[in-house]
Amino acid sequence: MAKRVGVDKWIFCITLLLVVAGLLMIFSSSAVMASAKFNSAYYFVKRQAIWAVAGLLAMWALMHVDYRKLNNPTVVFPGVAITIILLVGAFFGHDSHGAHRWIKLGPMQFQPSELAKPALVLFLAWWLQDRMSRIEEVKQTILPAVIPSLLFVLLIVKEPDLGTAMVCAAVTALLLYLAGMNFKYLWWAALGSLPFLYVLLFRVKFRRDRIFAFLNPEADPLGKGFHIIQSLIAVGTGGFHGVGYMEGRQKLFYLPEPHTDYIFANVAEELGLIGAICILLLFVGFGYRGIRAAILSTDPFARFLAFGITSTVLIQAFFNISVVIALLPTKGITLPFVSYGGTSLFITLASVGVLLNITREIE
Repeated sequence: MAKRVGVDKWIFCITLLLVVAGLLMIFSSSAVMASAKFNSAYYFVKRQAIWAVAGLLAMWALMHVDYRKLNNPTVVFPGVAITIILLVGAFFGHDSHGAHRWIKLGPMQFQPSELAKPALVLFLAWWLQDRMSRIEEVKQTILPAVIPSLLFVLLIVKEPDLGTAMVCAAVTALLLYLAGMNFKYLWWAALGSLPFLYVLLFRVKFRRDRIFAFLNPEADPLGKGFHIIQSLIAVGTGGFHGVGYMEGRQKLFYLPEPHTDYIFANVAEELGLIGAICILLLFVGFGYRGIRAAILSTDPFARFLAFGITSTVLIQAFFNISVVIALLPTKGITLPFVSYGGTSLFITLASVGVLLNITREIE
C-alpha cells in the first residue's frame, strides 16, 4: 500500500482547534477566580499555554518517529513498570482534598494516572496484535492482558480517581472485543465486577452522596446537589446563541471547577448550543478520522494503537460531557484538549502524535 505524502490533516487541524478553543475557554472561565486567588487573570491560561506548547512539540516530534519503534518489549515493559511506580509514588505525593493524584515537580504537578492511559493502550496493542486467533484462550491471552489493566485500575481507584479508572476499564474492554473476544466473556466480567462497583459506589460516602445528588439534586440544592444544578443552569442559560464570550455568570463562583471538569458548561453558557455543538462535532470528526485510520491500517499493532488512542479521547469526552448535562453522576474527569490540566493536555497531544504517524501509512 502506497504511503501518504503527509499525515491526516483533519486530525491535525481538529486537534489544534480544540487546543485553541480550550485556551480561550480556560481564560474566560478562570480569569475572575485567578484574579481573586493569584492577582492575575492570566494565571491559569499562561500555565496551560506552556503545557500546550510543550505538548504540540511532543506531538510534532512523535508524528515524525516511526510508530513501529514502540512495538518492542524493551519499550512496552519499562513503560508499564514506570507507570506503576509513578502511580504508587502518587500516594506519597501531593494531597489535595484527600486525593493523592499528583507528584510535585518543582512548581509543576504531574498526574501519573494520565500516563496510565497511553501506557495501557501501548501494552494491549503490543500484546493483542499476534493473539487474535487465540483470543479465547483465557490463561494464555486474556489473563495476561487483563491483569496489568486491572492493576492500573485498582491503583487509580485508590487515589481516588474513579473517572480515569473507568476510562481505562472501558478501553481495555473495547480493545479485547476488537481483538475478537466473545462478548459473553465481557458480559460475565461486567457481572462479576458488580459487587466491586457496589463497594466503590455505595460504601464510600462521598461517592454515595454523589449518586444520591445525581438522582435528586433538588433535595440539597445548596449542598450535595449544588454542582449538578449550577451546571444545568449554565447550560440552560446559554440558549441557542449563548450570552457571549467572557459574559457568563455561572463561573463567578457558582459553577464548580469552571475551567476543569465543568468547562463544557461554560462553553454552553457563553457560546450557546451553537458553540457546544461545534465542540461536539470536533470530537466526532476526531473520532471518525482516528477510527478510519485504525480500520484502514494493515498492521495489527497500528490498528490497536489507533483504536486505543482514539477511543481513550472519545470515552473521556463522553464521560465529561455526560456529567455536565447530568446524564452521569459527578466523576471529576476533564474534557480532553479543552479542560485545564497540563499533564492531561501534554500526554494527550503526545498520543495524537503517534496516531498521526500511523496515518502516514494509509492511502
